[in-house]
Amino acid sequence: MGEIKSYKDLIVWQKSFALAKLVYKLTGNFPQTEVYGLTSQLRRAAVSIPSNIAEGFSRGSIKERLQFFQISFGSASEVETQLLLAKELGFGQASDYESIELLIIEVKKMLNTMLAVRKQSYPH
Repeated sequence: MGEIKSYKDLIVWQKSFALAKLVYKLTGNFPQTEVYGLTSQLRRAAVSIPSNIAEGFSRGSIKERLQFFQISFGSASEVETQLLLAKELGFGQASDYESIELLIIEVKKMLNTMLAVRKQSYPH
């Protein structure tokens, strides 16, 4: 395992970045009427995940890092909910969502583990 020198070395950042790209591709096929609605919301929430991981990694204190990782987790939950709505509204095929849904689960598990380990190590 290599040394982590940058947030880009974090697997959770890499996976959440890939997730954001998939969300952009998927929402590019949403109805034009959703440009300022669900498309915009989904894209913003998806970009928020790797962005907050990067910002948290760059913070000095554990408390600040945890705060940004928690925000990333919340954004992942937002994306999960918004994708469920888009899928049920029939925006795209069900198969378009499979890889995104798997990535969200994986990213949330990784963030949850990071948060749990950090909180156990630094309870204050």
